[in-house]
Amino acid sequence: MTTGFTMTIAGDAIAGASEYDVLDPADETVAGRAPVCSPEQLDQAVAAARAALPGWSATPFEDRRKLVLAVADAVEAQLEPLKRLLTREQGKSLDDAAGEILGFGYWLRGTVSLSLPETVNEDSAERLSVTHRVPLGVVGAIVPWNYPLGNAGFKLAPALLAGNTVVWKPSPFTPLTTLKVGEILRDVLPPGVLNVVSGDAGLGPRMTGHPGIDMISYTGSTRTGRQVMAGAAPTLTRVTLELGGNDPAIVLPDIDVPAVAEKLFWGAFANSGQVCLAIKRLYIHRDVYEPLKQALAAYAGTVRMGPGTEAGVCLGPVQNRPQYDRILSLLDDSRAQGHAFAIGGLPQGEGQGRPGYFVPLTLVDNPPEESRIVQEEQFGPVLPLLRFDGIEDAVTRANAGEYGLGASVWSADPEAALAVGRRLEAGTVWINEVQHLTPYVTFAGHKQSGLGSESGPEGLIEFTAPRTITVRRDGTASTAVS
Repeated sequence: MTTGFTMTIAGDAIAGASEYDVLDPADETVAGRAPVCSPEQLDQAVAAARAALPGWSATPFEDRRKLVLAVADAVEAQLEPLKRLLTREQGKSLDDAAGEILGFGYWLRGTVSLSLPETVNEDSAERLSVTHRVPLGVVGAIVPWNYPLGNAGFKLAPALLAGNTVVWKPSPFTPLTTLKVGEILRDVLPPGVLNVVSGDAGLGPRMTGHPGIDMISYTGSTRTGRQVMAGAAPTLTRVTLELGGNDPAIVLPDIDVPAVAEKLFWGAFANSGQVCLAIKRLYIHRDVYEPLKQALAAYAGTVRMGPGTEAGVCLGPVQNRPQYDRILSLLDDSRAQGHAFAIGGLPQGEGQGRPGYFVPLTLVDNPPEESRIVQEEQFGPVLPLLRFDGIEDAVTRANAGEYGLGASVWSADPEAALAVGRRLEAGTVWINEVQHLTPYVTFAGHKQSGLGSESGPEGLIEFTAPRTITVRRDGTASTAVS
C-alpha cells in the first residue's frame, strides 16, 4: 500500500480531516489512503485560489504558457512512479497508464499553442472598440475515474492558460495519482494557482454550490451532470459539462472485414470499454454481420485481460464495485431476456470469492433495439452487435435516445460513409476511425451528452468572459442613449 498522500492548498501539503481506503480494482486490496477534505478545508482551497488570482491573471500570457509547459515537464519526469500508481488505483495496464500520463503532457503542450481572440469591432476616427477575453476567476475542475489525468488535461491546460486559478477534485475512486501530481507541482506554479482536494461523495456538491467558485468544469455521467447544473444555478456559476454517451458505429457492407475488425474492437474495448467515446452500439449491415461477428470474437480471444501490473495484459478490470455491479445487472438482464452471447457473459467466478472487478469481453448477438444493453450506456467490456438491412434503418436507430456524444461510420468508400455521417446526431463523427482527439479540435456533446465545449479554440474560450472596451477618440465625452 502506498502511503503519505496529502492535499495541496496554497502550495502546502495538507492532511485531510480524515482518510479513506482507495481500492485496487484488480484484487480489492488497499492501494492507498486518501485524505477527506472538510468543508472548512474546501473554503481554504477556494480562498487560496482567490488570493492567487490577481497575480496569476496579470501574469503575461507568454509567461503563463511557459509555466503550463513546465507543468507538463514536471509530470512527465515522474512517469515511472506515476504510471504504477495509476495502474494500482485505476486498473488499466502499465502501458495504458503511461500513455495517459504522456497524453496529459501532450494536451498541455498542444493547448499552449492556442491564443485567445481579440476582436476589433470598430476602428474609426470617432472610436475604437475592441472585445478581449478575460479569465472567469476560480475554476472547479471535477474529473472522473476512467482517465484521472487525461481528463484533467482537458481542464487544467485551458483554465490556467486563460489566467484562471483552479481547485482540482478527482473522483473518490481514483484520487491517488492526482494527489501525487499536486505534490509534484507545488514548486512549479505559484502558491494557490493550482489546489488539489480529495474526498467523499459530498465534496462535489459542496464545490458546485460554493459561492467562491466562478466556473465548474465537470466530466462524468449525465445524471450527475444535471445535479452539477442544479447546484451551480443559485449562484449562476458557469458550467461546462462533458457527459454520457451511447455512441453508435455503423458498418457498411463494403468493408474489408479482417482489416476493420481490429479497429472496431479497440474502438469498443480500449480501457475495458471505460471510455466516454467508446463504440457502445455496433450496427452491422446484414451482408457482413456474421463474418464481422466471428472476426471480432476471434480477435477478442487474442487479447489478455488481467491485473494491469502483469506483463502482457492489455485490458484490466472495471474500476469500481458500483460500476461492476451495474454491468453485471445489464448482463443478467440480457441472459434473462434470452439474448445470445457470441463470447463472454457473466463472470464465472462471481459470488465464489474471486477477487477483482473483472468482466469477460462480451459480444451480445443482435439483441432487440429496446433492450437495456442497447438503450443504456454500459461503460464496460460489453458490446451489442446489431444487424441492419438499410441505411435509413441504421441512421434512425443510431440517432434514437438522449445521447449525442460521438459516432462513427465505416466503409471502403469514404464519400459514402461521409454522406451517412452527416446525418448522425453527435458532437463528433468519425469516418473510418474513432476516438481521435487532439487539443487543437473542439470536442462537444449534443443533446444530453454535454453543455459547452472542451479543447480547441472554443474550449479555451469557455474559460473566459468577453470584455469590450470602447474608446471615444474625438476628445469629447459621449453617452449612448438607447
